[in-house]
Amino acid sequence: MSYTGLAGAANAALAKQGEQLFRQNCIFCHQEDGVGKPGLAPSLTNPELLSIASDSFFERTIHDGRVGTAMPPFAHLSKDKIQAIIAYLRSFAKRPSRAAEVDAQPAAKGDVKLGKQRFKEICSTCHGVNGEGYAAGGSGTAIGKPGFLGKVSDGFIRTTIKEGRSNTPMHGFTGSNGLANLSDREIDDIIVYLRTLNK
Repeated sequence: MSYTGLAGAANAALAKQGEQLFRQNCIFCHQEDGVGKPGLAPSLTNPELLSIASDSFFERTIHDGRVGTAMPPFAHLSKDKIQAIIAYLRSFAKRPSRAAEVDAQPAAKGDVKLGKQRFKEICSTCHGVNGEGYAAGGSGTAIGKPGFLGKVSDGFIRTTIKEGRSNTPMHGFTGSNGLANLSDREIDDIIVYLRTLNK
């Protein structure tokens, strides 16, 4: 068997272990195959997320949880077990990883006041006025809390706003097919406003 074959077999075995751990710890909220449940838990296996989220993002989120949301910490799981769960999630990937490229994007520079206005007009319907997510009764996740903002780059937020997430309520916000055709500057305004919610 070639090195590639050995690596593939090892990844498959790790993903199989991860599936069992996912069923024991995650399926109750994130549902079968990690598709999520609107109003309770986001999809973990949609192609856009898997292509831009780093292993570190998943590892820290699983380990630390998200304070103020339904996502508890799973600090009792060893690093190896968390990596197995990540390998299982990665087994759903349909696109190559762009995580390093996305995280290397420049920090957002914009106008906080304009960003706040745009957030309230465009984003708050789903994510809540202060980004509190499902707790506000919307269909969007809690993007205004430290458990999210402390783990994502501006590139991650920027790319998510632009491209959205298929098979979720989060659609893209650029181009003629976007829910709103936001410019790069308008998106950066929203990002710098979001960052103020983490303070």
